[in-house]
Amino acid sequence: MSGYAERRGQLLAAFRERPRGSIGLAKQTSNLFRDRARTGKHLLDVRAFDHVLAIDPAGQWVEAEGMTTYEDLAARTLAAGVMPTVVPQLKTITLGGAAAGVGIEASSFRHGLVHESLLEMDVLTGDGRVLTCTPDNEHCDLFFGFPNSYGTLGYALRLRARTVPVKAFVELRHRRFGEPQAFFAAIEEACSQPFDFVDGVVFAHDALVLSTARFVESAPYASDYTFEKIFYRSLLEREIDYLSAHDFLWRWDTDWFWCSKNVGAQVPWIRRIYGRQRLGSRTYQGIMRWNSRWGVTRALSRLRGLHSESVIQDVDIPIHRAAEFLEFFQRDIGISPVWTCPVRASARADRFCLYPLRPGALYVNFGFWDVVRTSGEHSEGYFNRLVEHEVEALGGIKSLYSDSYYPPDRFWQTYGGDAYRALKARYDPDGNFPDLYSKCVLRH
Repeated sequence: MSGYAERRGQLLAAFRERPRGSIGLAKQTSNLFRDRARTGKHLLDVRAFDHVLAIDPAGQWVEAEGMTTYEDLAARTLAAGVMPTVVPQLKTITLGGAAAGVGIEASSFRHGLVHESLLEMDVLTGDGRVLTCTPDNEHCDLFFGFPNSYGTLGYALRLRARTVPVKAFVELRHRRFGEPQAFFAAIEEACSQPFDFVDGVVFAHDALVLSTARFVESAPYASDYTFEKIFYRSLLEREIDYLSAHDFLWRWDTDWFWCSKNVGAQVPWIRRIYGRQRLGSRTYQGIMRWNSRWGVTRALSRLRGLHSESVIQDVDIPIHRAAEFLEFFQRDIGISPVWTCPVRASARADRFCLYPLRPGALYVNFGFWDVVRTSGEHSEGYFNRLVEHEVEALGGIKSLYSDSYYPPDRFWQTYGGDAYRALKARYDPDGNFPDLYSKCVLRH
């Protein structure tokens, strides 16, 4: 903690000595999937805030700095016999990033979204203070307003989050369904059972797989999906499988779910060139950002006479409307596979004012990450706008880590406009951090 105090002091000094103007963060990793305009922001260097500070298995919490990746956080907590209640799927996601955004995984049907696991945090606010925020102290408004704020209210320097005990292995069972109604009914039923993890994949309208998993002390074998074998394919090949607890947490990272196909990493000989160490979200993220900067795939699509639009989104839909959303999605968007992950909103879920869910309700998160290519030209964001309209019509909500096209009135109605303005006035009255709409929709 003395090291944390020193780093915090140095950052505060840099904040006070900075030139006037808008502030951004200098960091090594980002899991935002939207291109932003290059602006004259002054960058505060927060890269040093990457330490795990304390683990208390008996008290069931872990404390770490905001730039700590879940790869490091999981390694340290697993060694202590515990894990954060929700570990997002990609190793490069940071604890602070998941708190400021919206983090989810297959344990969310039991523990909610990442921000539901938080117990307290130190936030560097736009007016140059570092404030400790808890659910019941004088800064509880910032505690509940921080999730989904994406760095526009402040930056989390230190966070304490709940943990749960783990065992050495995870037993997975995969059930296949031929139609969506039965699939979503099975998801709802599984969420009432004593599983540790529940998620699923839609491969096609008549090929849906529900995966349930639980911790076990021992296993007859442990599959390895970190190199030659590809995890998502195993869902169609196996009915039961075993992974170490570590490999289960990162089962999706090796192939970025299935998106590694876009960089050739599922072709066996190309996969061997990548090698075990370079397979994973860190490598693909670098390739993606290089491609975004130079527009290679867009140029190739134009040469083929096609128009392309990235549709990279996570949306949360009430489970009783999930089949309707899937029908729309397969008809009008046509991306596959699609990840499905149930999330149970807690009794206080509506207090998280920038990402409100109905308390106690069960939602299904649909994750889809690909490019829609058409021979005909559409207006900018055409397919993403279709998704936004359908999510709204079905009473759902979508994450803001990627492209958004909401007009201001719809955006603020969905994402707590009145509460956000009050928070901005209290913690960043001079607008040193960007506005949420400006950052997430206007890409400033």
